[in-house]
Formats: sequence, C-alpha cells, structure tokens
Amino acid sequence: MIIEPKIRGFICTTAHPTGCATNVQRQIDHVVIKGPIPSDRKRVLVLGCSTGYGLASRIVTTFGSGADTVGVSFEREPGEAKPASAGWYNNRAFENRARAAGAKAVTIEGDAFSDAVKAETIEAIKSTLGQVDLIVYSLASPVRTDPKDGVTYRSAIKPYGSAVTSKTLNTGTGEVSEISVEPASEEEAQATVKVMGGEDWELWIKALSEAGVLADDFTTLNYTYLGSELTWPIYHKGTLGKAKGDLDRAAAAIRAAHGDNSAHVVALKAVVTQASSAIPVVPLYGTLLIKVEDEMGLSEGPIQQIDRLFRDKLQGVIVLDDASRVRVDDWELSNAMQAELKKRWAVLNTENLADLADLPKYREEFLKLFGFSVGGVDYSKDVDPRVVE
Repeated sequence: MIIEPKIRGFICTTAHPTGCATNVQRQIDHVVIKGPIPSDRKRVLVLGCSTGYGLASRIVTTFGSGADTVGVSFEREPGEAKPASAGWYNNRAFENRARAAGAKAVTIEGDAFSDAVKAETIEAIKSTLGQVDLIVYSLASPVRTDPKDGVTYRSAIKPYGSAVTSKTLNTGTGEVSEISVEPASEEEAQATVKVMGGEDWELWIKALSEAGVLADDFTTLNYTYLGSELTWPIYHKGTLGKAKGDLDRAAAAIRAAHGDNSAHVVALKAVVTQASSAIPVVPLYGTLLIKVEDEMGLSEGPIQQIDRLFRDKLQGVIVLDDASRVRVDDWELSNAMQAELKKRWAVLNTENLADLADLPKYREEFLKLFGFSVGGVDYSKDVDPRVVE
C-alpha cells in the first residue's frame, strides 16, 4: 500500500515503516560517527523506548557504550492494510540493527503503568541481562491507571491558580493569535501529577529492587523539561510544572533509599513532539526556537541532546543544579538565546512569522516523528505495513 500522512488535529494517525527505519539508522549513524562513549553501564532498561528521548537513549547506550537493553513502550500493531504506530516501527528497526551489531535487545510492548508489564519486564531482564545498572524513565502518556486501586487518571495541561492569556499558533494555517486558558481545578492538577509525576517511577524502582534485578550501584534517570519564561505560565507554573516538580520529590526519595547517586532528574531542551504540539503557546515557541537555534549554530534534536548527556554531562564528576538535576537545557536557556527569543516574541504576529520563526521546519520535524518528510525515502513506493527494514 502507499502510506501517506493523515493529520487529525494535533495527531498523525499513520506512520511509514521505511521512513521510521531510516530515521533510526540516521540516529545510529550520528552516535557511531562521534565515536565510543566510556561507560560501565552495560545493562540498560529504557521505559518509553520507542520515540524521542527514550529511543535516543536506547541508541546512544547501545551504539555509543556497547550496552545491552530491554525497552518498554505502548504501541499499535499493523494490519494488512493499516500502518502501525511509529514506535512499533522504531522498535523493530532498532532491534534489527542492535542485534546485527552483536547487542542484546528485547522490547516489551504494553502498558508500562501496569503490574503485568512490570512483571513481564522483570522476567525479560532476568533471562536476558540478569540485572540492570541503568534505568531511563522516559514515559509520556496523557492517561494512567493506578495499579493499586484501578482508578484511571487523565492529565489536564492547563495553567494553575489563574487564567493565562498569551500568543499561540495554529500550525496548520500559520495564524498567530491570542488565547486565554482557564486554570485547572485542584482535581485536574492532582490527576496530572498522578499521570506525569514521579509515583510510577518509584513503583518501577521498587519492583525492580524487590525482584533482585537492580545492580547495587544502579543509576536511574528521569527526563523533564523546565523551559523558558515564555512558556512558564502554561507549562512550568501550570499543571505540568506541578507534575514535573513531583519528579524531584521522587528522585530524592529514591536517593534516600538507594544512595546519593542513584537517581537524577535530567532537564532537557524543547523539541517537537506530538504531545507538545497540543499544548497552547508551546508550538509557537518551538517555531521561534528552531529558527534562533539554527542561526546560532546550536540546533539539537533528541539524539544530539542524549548523545551530549552521556558523552559530556555524565562523565566524571556529575555537575548538578540546586535541585540535584542534570542540566542539558543549557544552550536553550542561555542568556543570549533567551534574549533573542524574547525580543522576537514581543513583536511576533502572523505577518512576520516567516521572518522571525521557522514554521516549515517545525512541520517537517513533526512529520519526521512518523517517518514522513525523511530525505531519501521514496513515498510513492508500495510498502507492506507489517514489514520493517
């Protein structure tokens, strides 16, 4: 079948197997070209392994440091005439290449919040790796069912405390407009913490520890985004910020139980994701950031960020901020970049968007998440959606 992108609102409902596999290969190439990354973390578990920063972490640890990995993600399988999720294709493309390179790679596909998937993952670790010495938590989901009581919680990406009025962007039409977003209720805020906070991270570490599959000197990392003052009202100071703040609490609890270097939150830069595209204000900031980064020669996608994390930030004595976080958002939040972003934000409108920001590249990066707009791929070619290169 010929697979084309089908966009519905902020969601792309199709994915291209060849494009996804090509994306995976290019990320691998980036790491291999830069050379080996010294690390004694050779047995790695990546929770949320199929896209973005999670996929990049699996690639960097395998092809940079020679690690064996177990990955967990929730995916949609293909049918004879229906494409799978992009993550389903990414997982298989990664596994094919990792095994060809002599690395062990096992992927568990299911609800990572559930006790059943935790148990299945533990068995996979026992049979494949024995134990894990690095656990990367990079799950992103709008919904979580608490395995303890069966209650399903849904996140609400809203301001907290008071309404917010700001600029936003319709990425389909290119129109810049003003939007007002009402604040979340306390119930919505707490539900967002239940979905995106640190509780499930703690449950994973507890389950792994009780099963005896945590190495004595393990490290676990959880990825977060703090962001610019331009997005703080809807993000850092909103319900998302409350959830992300709970990660710091969870990290401290894990360190108290397992040692000072056992758990760190890692602050990363803004990148184009399906989730972020649905958050008011954030896509507009993203189009500005892409333009300014390129002009300053500081452009980074997920693979560049995670490569820099493992190659530079986690080597030797790890430098932490006041909240014990590892910071890889330093380029984005530099004074020079933020000053330029704020200057452009103040005057940005529909008419000057093309001059001050880069919407075409933003759209291209969005489509690449699903294997489209990837250079060198023939999208007119008939493909079997069940087959990954």
